[in-house]
Amino acid sequence: MTDGHTGHGSRGDGGPNRLTLVLGGGLAFVLLAAIGATGGWMLAGADDSPVTPVAEATATGSPTTRERSTRPAVPRPQPTTPRTTAAPAPSGGLTVPPVVGMDFEKAREELREERLGWRLVFGSGTGRAVERATPAVGERISRGRTVTLYVGGPAPTVEVPDVVGEPCSEAADELVDDGFYPAYPVSRAGVVSRQEPAADSTARWNDRVSIWCGSSPSGTPTAVPTP
Repeated sequence: MTDGHTGHGSRGDGGPNRLTLVLGGGLAFVLLAAIGATGGWMLAGADDSPVTPVAEATATGSPTTRERSTRPAVPRPQPTTPRTTAAPAPSGGLTVPPVVGMDFEKAREELREERLGWRLVFGSGTGRAVERATPAVGERISRGRTVTLYVGGPAPTVEVPDVVGEPCSEAADELVDDGFYPAYPVSRAGVVSRQEPAADSTARWNDRVSIWCGSSPSGTPTAVPTP
C-alpha cells in the first residue's frame, strides 16, 4: 500500500512540472519569433532606404545629375595691342624749307643753314628758279639728308677759283661754295700743288675740279661721287 501511494504521488507531481516546461518553451519560442521578425523588418527597412544616384556622364561628357561647380569663372586674358613696325618720325620737327620759286643759289643756302645736303639738277628751259624739290617742301626730314633741287634753266657758267697753295680741306670748301665738286686724285690731306681746270678758266655749275694734295702732281684725277 505504501509503495503504491508513493508511485501515484510521483505521477501527480510530474504532470504539473511537465506542463510548466511546455508552457515556458512555447513562450520562449514566441519571444524569439517576435525578435526575429523585428530584426528582419529593420534589416529590410535599411535595405529599402533610397540610394543617392551616382552622376553619370552623357554622350557629350557632361554630368546628368551633378550640380554645376560654384567656383568663380576665371577671366580670359584680353589680347594685347599689336605692335607696329612704322618708323618713328624724324626728331626735331624738321621739314623741307620753302625753296620752290627761289633762285637756286639762295635755295642752296637755305638747305645749308638747316644742315641738309643738296643736289642741283638743271633743266633745258629758262631761268634760275627752283621748280620743285625732292623730298617736297614741307615734308618731314632728318638732318643730313640730301634734297634734290630741280632748276628750270641750264647750269650757268662760272669762273674756276685759284686754290693752289691752300690746305686741301679749305680748297675743297671754296670749290663747293662756287658750285663745283672737288676730286682728289692722290690724297685729301696736305697742301694743293695742282688743280684742273686751271684757275680763272670757265666751267659750269656741277662740274668737277681736281686738286692734288700732299704730293707732287701725278696720276689721273679721281672724282668724288656727286652728292
